[in-house]
Amino acid sequence: MNSLILRITLAALLVAQAAAAGPTESTVPAGTMPGPLQEVGYDQRLGEQLPLDLPFRDEAGRPVKLGDLFGRRPVLMIFAYYHCPMLCDLVVQGATGSLKALTLDTGKDFDVVVVSIDPKETPEQARDAKRQALAHYGRTGTDAGWHFLTGPQQSILELTKAAGFRYVYDKERNEYAHAAGVMIATPGGRISRYLYGIEYAPRDVRLALIESSEGRIGSFADQVLLYCFHYDPVYGKYSAMTMNILRLGAIATVLGLGLLIVLLKRRERVETGPVGAA
Repeated sequence: MNSLILRITLAALLVAQAAAAGPTESTVPAGTMPGPLQEVGYDQRLGEQLPLDLPFRDEAGRPVKLGDLFGRRPVLMIFAYYHCPMLCDLVVQGATGSLKALTLDTGKDFDVVVVSIDPKETPEQARDAKRQALAHYGRTGTDAGWHFLTGPQQSILELTKAAGFRYVYDKERNEYAHAAGVMIATPGGRISRYLYGIEYAPRDVRLALIESSEGRIGSFADQVLLYCFHYDPVYGKYSAMTMNILRLGAIATVLGLGLLIVLLKRRERVETGPVGAA
């Protein structure tokens, strides 16, 4: 029981630290986080090009380059490890639960890439993790859009460094201390957005994917939402832009008044009849 309480407390601290991460580096003051957690967090690399030539293996054990999973759709990326006792499962489940609420489909509108940060993990572990995620997602025909990777230490280090993902290995526990969050990248592999925590508002995930899609997905209504909301890199969320909402309201009011005037004039013509009629 004490071990479970310790793990829950650790997970809560990591989530809190991720939520407090700033645009370029963690803003948690030194000394306020215990031990190795001071080295854990996100350094935002918005616009950074991911190294797409890095070698990994997918859940079937096939060798792949990271770039093989890019090029067509935006990518939601998660750094985790498959024997993680708690936090990684919460992050993957939180992301999957949010994706379930979207009308966008994995494998059609975007892809999900989960990368193990433990070089000792195997494709078999990745395959089990994928099976659990698909069961939670619950949409048939989408498995081609989910990719669970393992790879060598050098590939992991280069990728996490480019993404600004900082983590620490605890040798005694054989566990990794890491922050909680997901990252969205463009089809070309540039980092576009970070979302922090273990729960992600479906609206935020949808807006991040549409912004990152480079115009490949989304409707007119989505573009209106993007006009009304802006991404806050400090908190990794989308918040309302009051002025833009007021502008849209003013435009709608003017259009409504114009339509009313047209309808009133048309009604007046119908009631009075043609000019000069007996």
